[in-house]
Amino acid sequence: MPNLKEVKNRIQSVMSTQQITKAMKMVAAAKLRRSQDNIMQLRPYAQKLNGILQNLSSGMEGDDNNVYGVERYPEKVLIIVVTSDRGLCGAFNSNVHKAVIRNINNNYKSINDRGDLHILPLGKKGFDFFKKRNYKIVDKFWKVFSNLSFMEVSKVAEFVMQQFRQGEYDRVEIVYNEFKNVATQILNTEQFLPVLPPAEVSDNSDVDYIYQPNKESIVEELIPKSLKVQLFKAVLESNASEQGARMTAMDQATDNAGDLLKELRLTYNRSRQAAITTEINEIVAGSAALG
Repeated sequence: MPNLKEVKNRIQSVMSTQQITKAMKMVAAAKLRRSQDNIMQLRPYAQKLNGILQNLSSGMEGDDNNVYGVERYPEKVLIIVVTSDRGLCGAFNSNVHKAVIRNINNNYKSINDRGDLHILPLGKKGFDFFKKRNYKIVDKFWKVFSNLSFMEVSKVAEFVMQQFRQGEYDRVEIVYNEFKNVATQILNTEQFLPVLPPAEVSDNSDVDYIYQPNKESIVEELIPKSLKVQLFKAVLESNASEQGARMTAMDQATDNAGDLLKELRLTYNRSRQAAITTEINEIVAGSAALG
């Protein structure tokens, strides 16, 4: 039987851990509410703006003014990896890491081997993971979650768009977790640049735009704004997913701690009863010897 003091110490340790996981679950639930409200408000606007962006790119196909829709053979690739700054959120970060590695091995292995593939991490966990594995890192923006706002994410989008315009990258992709509900996150890999035309273009005139004042102004203002919103949406999706994953992980950890406490208390009671029985047997034996 285990030593009573050791079992009692373990019980105290598990109880302390359970209190911490319960508190972390409550904090994650509060943050999730705010993050969920933010992404629910942004989604309709982002989806509508993305539809306009794709239709514009489709209508301007072959136009020299459409600098963000230029299709080039992917010789140089940038992958934006959206993770979190902290752990304790289950497989949230590792799923993103695995998806990026799988994407590189399946589609960009030769590009990566010759050093023309770069990773732009948004979040400390992604930065640490790919830096340790000697990938080429764009390390300017991985602290974006320390002051998350549209302005901060816009700086990332402006940098990426500038690099694409200058031909530093031929293709830019985003890998992130999309928020579905507290227990479910959908892992997405999307092409950010060049802008893809809509999968299906209807026969009506919805995609025929009258450009006012001209196409150049549309390219310079509306398309960059839409790209910034799309990147901000991906970051907010990931942020809400992170809080949902952490809330679920801490809830499971709290339940597991409760199950472990039941087992330890049962073990403690058995050990205590065994110790009492042993003492009684020793007393009876001593009494019999004296008699």
